[in-house]
Amino acid sequence: MSTTAAAPAPPVPPVRRRSARDSSASWRWSDRLGLGFAWLLGLLFLAVTAGIVLYMFVQGIRYVRPQLFVTSPAAGYSEADAGGFLDPLIGTIVVALMAMAIAFPLGLGIGVWLSEYARPAWLARLAESTVEMLAGSPSIVFALFGTLLFEQGALAFLSRTNDGVVYGRSFFAAAAMLSLIALPLIVANVREGLQAIPGHVREASYAVGKTRIATTRRVLLPAARPSVVTGAMLGVGRIIGDTAIIVLLLGATLRLNAAGDTPIVGALQGTGSTLTTYVYQNAPTGEANRPELAFAAGFVLLSMVLLLNVAVDVVVRRGRRWR
Repeated sequence: MSTTAAAPAPPVPPVRRRSARDSSASWRWSDRLGLGFAWLLGLLFLAVTAGIVLYMFVQGIRYVRPQLFVTSPAAGYSEADAGGFLDPLIGTIVVALMAMAIAFPLGLGIGVWLSEYARPAWLARLAESTVEMLAGSPSIVFALFGTLLFEQGALAFLSRTNDGVVYGRSFFAAAAMLSLIALPLIVANVREGLQAIPGHVREASYAVGKTRIATTRRVLLPAARPSVVTGAMLGVGRIIGDTAIIVLLLGATLRLNAAGDTPIVGALQGTGSTLTTYVYQNAPTGEANRPELAFAAGFVLLSMVLLLNVAVDVVVRRGRRWR
């Protein structure tokens, strides 16, 4: 009985992946025109952003001096008598910490509830609509609402009062309203991070006897930590860049003015300013009209925002590699 060897199968030619250039070569001229217009807009946006950043950096470095960080602003006639921006810098840090102390736990809880529970359904839809409304509302609306709210006698202990008159301006009032503009960013990033986790991770946790609360706390939130940190950093960037709420609810005074004799509580009940209002007051169209101080403070503020953006990018990249 003779056997014949099977002929070897012909080699399979390698599959050639079509590049983006090959795929776009078959497009219609209108699609190519749209792609080119999109590239033009993207490059134009990058050019405008780079121009603003470079201009602020070049102008800011010219006027930044070490003494500006350690001296308080003053109402002088010359640059030497005007002092620095120590008080606005402290006010920026304090109001950001206070606002995030309100917004972060609230946004984290809302994001977890909307992503993992969302019951009852009508309340979840109402919460989603509220968060979207907060994200789309201008900050001046929050400032006006905060002015009416904190001028009430029941909230007099949170702001400066004089002869029974409640001014409604304090770090407490400003931080409470600033937390509302950071809340949507935190909620959106927390939900995005939790929804990106595959469903089998939850099923595996339930299979070993973990409850939903334990799964959320020990499995899901650690996995979504990069998104949570991203939301918090973006919220801080939004807070330190606001001006309307600071002007109406913090007073935008040159220095920190305490409202009482208590060292910490009295200072938080008083008025102050941030770097944004300091830039506004020293701009050529402002009351002080000292552009050199405005450029220096703007350089510091822009550096803070850029550092936050870099930190967000680092956290996101590390989170992707960890996943």
